[in-house]
Amino acid sequence: MGHRLSRIYTRTGDDGSTGLGDGTRVPKDHPRVCAYGTVDELNAALGMVLAEELPEAVREALEPIQHQLFDLGGELAVPGHAAIADEHVEALERTLDRLNAELPPLREFILPGGGRAAATCHLARTICRRAEREVVRLTRHESVRPEVVRYLNRLSDLLFVLCRVIARDRGGGEALWKSARTR
Repeated sequence: MGHRLSRIYTRTGDDGSTGLGDGTRVPKDHPRVCAYGTVDELNAALGMVLAEELPEAVREALEPIQHQLFDLGGELAVPGHAAIADEHVEALERTLDRLNAELPPLREFILPGGGRAAATCHLARTICRRAEREVVRLTRHESVRPEVVRYLNRLSDLLFVLCRVIARDRGGGEALWKSARTR
């Protein structure tokens, strides 16, 4: 395959611009850059989750997702490129349904917590929601395939379920929200 990055710094971004995968230069705060940058941040947060001790089902769910997020970021970084398909969204749904079926029904809101691994997963979930918002913002300016938005939406749902699985497995339990009236 060869070396993809022979030099880490190029100095071409010193003027506040960056290059997209098709060679186009845009400002570093362009909605497309914000979208794929937040997807990259999400992938890094999932790396933090994977650095924790996890139930095997959670690890098996997250490892392919990291690769898919890298592909999704590539799709956002190269206008016109397609990497995420309906089959990726459907795979998230199957995993979500399988893992959620093993959990008790929710009767209260859950606060982020439930131990370090679960809290880290909650952080990844919130970054996923922000990535979704950034992509939706991008759709107001440029064409983005709907599979990308659906993937991030479903992934945030899956991450919520994974938070619950982790909290229950690690003995931290789920931190339930109490309204001001009951505190």
